[in-house]
Amino acid sequence: MSAEGLTHFDDQGAARMVDVAGKEPTHRIARASGRISMQPETLRVIAAGTAKKGDVLGIARVAAIQAAKKTADLIPLCHPLALTKVGIEFELDEQAHAVDCTATVETIGRTGVEMEALTAASVGLLTIYDMCKAIDRGMRIERLGLLEKRGGKSGTWQAAPEQG
Repeated sequence: MSAEGLTHFDDQGAARMVDVAGKEPTHRIARASGRISMQPETLRVIAAGTAKKGDVLGIARVAAIQAAKKTADLIPLCHPLALTKVGIEFELDEQAHAVDCTATVETIGRTGVEMEALTAASVGLLTIYDMCKAIDRGMRIERLGLLEKRGGKSGTWQAAPEQG
């Protein structure tokens, strides 16, 4: 690990992919979530399934799963991982005029899946934006963050309630 404690830099400050060869494979799970806020009518269109581009949440779910699988292509120093499970859940919050996306990603490997879960949640929300921007360009993606991770040497971590 570098002098600054950041694993993606060597002692001279050069970027590197972390060597995980010496780590034992373990079952690893990460959950991340985010929210997209919108106008009440936009949420009604999503809920009713009447968007001109089709089933907004169905397409966003597929996009989020695909994003988890492609994380190493998007984030330069991520390891390509063989994912064993990707689950995407959407919850409509009618009071707040928002859609919450939660991504759960699993693997059995030498490194965690936090970036895959974060990427999946963000691309799911971006897909909702893309599919509905014709009716609501003011949508806001908010609260993207890691909820929990399990497995590996560092064990379990959970976000504080105010973070989740």
